[in-house]
Amino acid sequence: MITETNDLIRCFGAGDTLYEEYHDHEWGHEVHTEDGLFERMTLEGFQSGLSWLTILRKRDNFRDAFAGFNPEAVAAFTDEDRDRLMNDPGIVRNRRKIDAAITNARAVVALHDNGRTLDEVIWSHQPAPRDAPPADWSEVPASTAESTALAKELKALGFVFVGPTTMYALMQAVGLVDDHIAGCVARTG
Repeated sequence: MITETNDLIRCFGAGDTLYEEYHDHEWGHEVHTEDGLFERMTLEGFQSGLSWLTILRKRDNFRDAFAGFNPEAVAAFTDEDRDRLMNDPGIVRNRRKIDAAITNARAVVALHDNGRTLDEVIWSHQPAPRDAPPADWSEVPASTAESTALAKELKALGFVFVGPTTMYALMQAVGLVDDHIAGCVARTG
């Protein structure tokens, strides 16, 4: 927890305007749009092993490179698109992560073809609200039974790069859980 000179308390992001904006107005807020959920899922996968701030700083480039994270558009990416992405210095150029984004877009399209949405799959794994906010980061898990179940369901639906820890980070990012610590300016309850 970081207390700033203006007496605001942020559980992360203080000192960097972009990070503060993300912390205060996005992380932990509900996302239900397919493009928004696909974006967060994709970026969480790209973040694996890296700093979230690195991904956040490249986010606009990712949006341009991945057609605004429209799953139907990304699902249609070809080998030429993969090559384009591997040569794009504005994003993280990791073939496994790029391939995962394309595979996952195709899995979203397959969901739609079967009358389902990414929103209903993800949000069906929302845990019960906490009794009390976490006092500090030691009380925030890396994964939960719900994130493990979400990862398992997504894998069965053809998604890749969606392990329990990455899916818990997604759950935090899109508001299934509120892990802002007690006293944080962005805490909703």
